[in-house]
Amino acid sequence: MKGKAVIWVLLCVFLIVSVNGSVIAIEDETGVKDKDEQTVEKENVPIVENIPFEIKAKSALLMCANTGEIIFEMNSDERRPIASITKIMTMLLVMEAIAQNKISLDDVVVASEHAAGMGGSQVYLAVGEEFTVHDLLKAVAIHSANDASVALAEHVAGSEGVFVTMMNEKARELGMTNTNFLDCSGLTDEGHYSTARDIAIMARELITKYPLIIEYTTIKHDTFRNGTFDLDNTNHLIGKYRGMTGLKTGVTNAAGYCLTATASRDGLDLISVILGAESMSLRFSETTKMLDYGFSNYEIMKIERKGETAGKVMVRKGLGLSVPVAYEDNKSVLLKRGQRDKVQQEVRLPEYVNAPVSTGDRAGEVVLTLENKEILSIPLIVTEDVQKASWFKLFLRLTVHWFSLARR
Repeated sequence: MKGKAVIWVLLCVFLIVSVNGSVIAIEDETGVKDKDEQTVEKENVPIVENIPFEIKAKSALLMCANTGEIIFEMNSDERRPIASITKIMTMLLVMEAIAQNKISLDDVVVASEHAAGMGGSQVYLAVGEEFTVHDLLKAVAIHSANDASVALAEHVAGSEGVFVTMMNEKARELGMTNTNFLDCSGLTDEGHYSTARDIAIMARELITKYPLIIEYTTIKHDTFRNGTFDLDNTNHLIGKYRGMTGLKTGVTNAAGYCLTATASRDGLDLISVILGAESMSLRFSETTKMLDYGFSNYEIMKIERKGETAGKVMVRKGLGLSVPVAYEDNKSVLLKRGQRDKVQQEVRLPEYVNAPVSTGDRAGEVVLTLENKEILSIPLIVTEDVQKASWFKLFLRLTVHWFSLARR
């Protein structure tokens, strides 16, 4: 018996050394493709090169807000004055400040002389008059009030000038490369500009990160100053176009009639941008054209499995032999109508990962394909920690394994 035990131990030692050699050689490998080998996402080019109708405006764009994909664009990178479309960024920074607890909807704002001196569309703030952030936000979202915009800007940043700096910083952060703000209301024409593409990016950030704003932008009629001043939504599609959720109108002589509209049907969220239309009616009719086209021809497929286990991956040199992996996040994919049933899903896992492994480490992916083309990749992440095993524990594991084989 002693002789057999010695033979088994020597055999285990031999195997350990053999295994160690191979393990050491692949110490830095994980079984996952190198970054350079991973699929590179295609550039965000329009899905439709020629939309089957004419858009009567200087610039136009239709975006899927769920994914950020552009369905259609026309002169979308042409810099233009944007009038009160500017207030989308103003509302974005106000909502961001609320989310960060820097201000609250119940804060009382005192109108400054600068705010009260704004012209154009306004709620006629008087110097020293007091309103809550909630009331002023309504005035901006519904009535496009310039004075309310400035009052909110001053409350967030201390002055409109500092707020405008914040607006431009946010624009750069979002990748709005053809935008420059000079005020928070859009009253300035020269040197104050954006593009249809940049506006869509800005609008998407607002409605996806701060959906509370939709509670304001969907109000068709309200009042201000204890019911003595009417607020009527400047977006006449509110209450008329099914699924309309906002967002902002604008008009000056230089900008023409502009409208950034957001709408949602059956989970598909669309953003349309019209810049430089020749009349108020045209900005609404052209917006309706684009949205109708989007809803009639496209649908959204949502994969809402965040945290759901997709399988297990083997672990080398770990205290555990395997580790579960789960969907990293929920994802959406834009499809032409009728394609949903053709979409196939495949779970791709690496052969192994090397210990130590930490919760949240990526390991594998779920790939969606349509007609043999990859259309979406959802990363999988490790859901448990696995510590690296010492050589002694690896030796014991192999010893136990071989003794168990010997007993068979």
